[in-house]
Amino acid sequence: MNDSRVAGLLREFRPIFTVSGEGEVELVRPADLKGEATDRLVRAAVFGTEAEAAAARWLVRELARIQGILPASIQSLYEAMGRGETEGFTTPALNLRGMAYDMARAAMRAALDLEAGPVVFELARSEMRYAHQTPLEYATVILGAALREGFRGPLFIQGDHFQVNAKKFHAGGAAREDEIEALRNLIADAVGAGFYNIDIDASTVVSLDRGPVLEQQRDNFATQAELTAWVRKRQPSGVVISVGGEIGEVGGKNSTPEELRAFMNGLNDELARRDGAVPGISKVSIQTGTTHGGVPLPDGSVAKVAIDFSCLRALSDISRHEYRMAGAVQHGASTLPADAFGEFPKHAAAEVHLATEFQNIALDHPEFPKDLKAEMYAWVEAHCASDRKAGMTDEQFHYKTRKNAWGPFKAETWGLPEAVRAALRGTLKAKFESLYRQLGVAGRRASAARFVRPAEVRTPPPAPLVSG
Repeated sequence: MNDSRVAGLLREFRPIFTVSGEGEVELVRPADLKGEATDRLVRAAVFGTEAEAAAARWLVRELARIQGILPASIQSLYEAMGRGETEGFTTPALNLRGMAYDMARAAMRAALDLEAGPVVFELARSEMRYAHQTPLEYATVILGAALREGFRGPLFIQGDHFQVNAKKFHAGGAAREDEIEALRNLIADAVGAGFYNIDIDASTVVSLDRGPVLEQQRDNFATQAELTAWVRKRQPSGVVISVGGEIGEVGGKNSTPEELRAFMNGLNDELARRDGAVPGISKVSIQTGTTHGGVPLPDGSVAKVAIDFSCLRALSDISRHEYRMAGAVQHGASTLPADAFGEFPKHAAAEVHLATEFQNIALDHPEFPKDLKAEMYAWVEAHCASDRKAGMTDEQFHYKTRKNAWGPFKAETWGLPEAVRAALRGTLKAKFESLYRQLGVAGRRASAARFVRPAEVRTPPPAPLVSG
């Protein structure tokens, strides 16, 4: 070992755990992982030098494994939902764009206090870019939050909206192949990091002007089949990754039963023709009238959303009864009224994806520093000016673009005083508790976990941790 920062990291944590020359970790004081030691290790994983970060990321995953915290696929639980063996809940899928460690700690603590489950932690392809979070970093942060809060058991980490760029796809030739190759590489990186749940989104290449619905969905289901088969090739031994699809881009027209059946029949035919009859998908995302992030009004408030719950119910029923999937997935629901979330379990939604409200809680919290927020707004004004549409007020523009400031201001937001971060965690925890109760996952952790048998997947230690 010749990296001084890695050597210093190991010296710092020697009272808590040791690492042999062969890369075997021995945990000496496990109770210390529920304190500031894990905070420091996660921070090294995010902000350390290349070698230090690599070592810290591996150590977090290995310590989590030793403590019984295992990245897991939700596939078997969703199969049970498709068979009608468990129902009455909707899985919350949480996108944590900024201050991800503090947000994840709040979500974990709420889940532990309410014995809630399942809960999914997810990261979209677009969020990787603007929030400056790689799959490996995000998985490390989620596992670190689990260690810090004393979580045990299967942990569901998901790739959200692994989305096909329609412009590149429709350009054909090299541009199209480069886009598919980029998605293959992204899937490989995510699976290697412990993302055992992957949502592929080729709804962007649906062509509504093609006539018959089957032809409208053809590029969608053909691309979904190709990338689903790629996921199956990359999944570790003992893991069947949960793969999701999408039939209607969020913000567009509402999905129909005809579109769902065309997509699923085409997809299943494509998968059946492949060697080994590739296992299919476990859920499908649909459009029911929402928009990602909501629609900001001139005063900065958000327009009320009207979800077509009858559409959600009809497509969930088809998904379960005809295709044995968990059901339909709802996107763009963060800005719904608080009392609307109880409708999702009633209408058999399999998952609901949530992001913007957590961002809003943090940035609009009375304890969030006003001067830092002003700096973030100045940055989006300078770097996101092309996103300002005619007639937009400053309030609308800031609301729509401020997510882009999480990456550039990552160090500043992670470095806020503990008193500020604790206040944010407290408000977020209350929000998560409300969501868990309304979505029907409170008190369900043990019953949900009985369907899930996570495989213990070990990754080799990075070179600086191994002598010789």
